[in-house]
Amino acid sequence: MSQDALRGCLSGERVVLEPLQEEHIPALSIAVSDGELWNLWYTSAPHPDEMKTYVEQALASEQRGEALAFAVRDRHSGEIVGCTRLMSWDQTHRRIEIGHTWYAKSAQRTGVNSECKLLLLTYAFETLDVIAVEFRTHWHNQRSREAITRLGAKQDGVLRNHRILKDGTIRDTVVYSIIASEWPSVKQNLKFRMRQYLENQ
Repeated sequence: MSQDALRGCLSGERVVLEPLQEEHIPALSIAVSDGELWNLWYTSAPHPDEMKTYVEQALASEQRGEALAFAVRDRHSGEIVGCTRLMSWDQTHRRIEIGHTWYAKSAQRTGVNSECKLLLLTYAFETLDVIAVEFRTHWHNQRSREAITRLGAKQDGVLRNHRILKDGTIRDTVVYSIIASEWPSVKQNLKFRMRQYLENQ
């Protein structure tokens, strides 16, 4: 992934996705503390004390051409409310994954996730010209699974005993995707949902 060509903000009505920088570490540490997201054993949100390492690893992944990481800023409050990433770009087969996504509890179910996904999916399908965007989550992360389904993604399958987590538990990973032929209707649905969120504010 050519970082010189790709690094830049993705801006919407509700959020701005800013290329992740070390300067975001203090704000991200505050955001992840809203809801103590690291205590949810089925998520990969870092503890505030681990945020520096988390960001450094994300930036290293960018340098290897494997990912493009963003901090999520709420345009209304001006606050950083989470993180998300384009990753695992398979240029040969024109597939990419959206992952490493987490939001402060106060930003959940507010339209932030819908607009982040609209921005990332638009970029993936219309700029990177992929034919499929993949999402993966823990079998037990019901909130994430519901959010992915609401986007219009379809379940591809379950990778059983897929990963050993840092607490020693073994994760079954649910895989979803949106393919290029589905993108126009998914985009229309996301835009409709965003209008509803904005009208209800």
